[in-house]
Amino acid sequence: MGSQCKECGKTLIGRIDKKFCNDQCRFQYNNKKKRVHEAAILNINQQLRKNRTIIKSLNPVGKTTVRRSLLKNMGFSFDFYTHTYRTDKGITYYFNYDYGYTLIEDEKIVLVTYQEYMNSDIYKLFEERKFD
Repeated sequence: MGSQCKECGKTLIGRIDKKFCNDQCRFQYNNKKKRVHEAAILNINQQLRKNRTIIKSLNPVGKTTVRRSLLKNMGFSFDFYTHTYRTDKGITYYFNYDYGYTLIEDEKIVLVTYQEYMNSDIYKLFEERKFD
């Protein structure tokens, strides 16, 4: 008795280590498997984009102060950000791509737009193309 195709269940004919009856079944199986693993990535990227859109809409001039509750009511998630920037004074800014924020009080948040001086040394090296 031969083994069965992992995708469609047909009996396999041929090599003893064969897993799929044809290329189409192999592609379908691997694409389904890939979708499951990439679902988390897609959900995180969706939230990062949403966070960026919210900050951008509330911060048209580059720097503004808002209440934390306003961001939460708009669907902002403080759990997701792309990177941080720490100032010499120890203030940490959390960025969603090119728009960021920092907590200044329990309920107040300063929204900012990315500035060139915020580049870390690693970003500068990549921009100078020292790493290819």
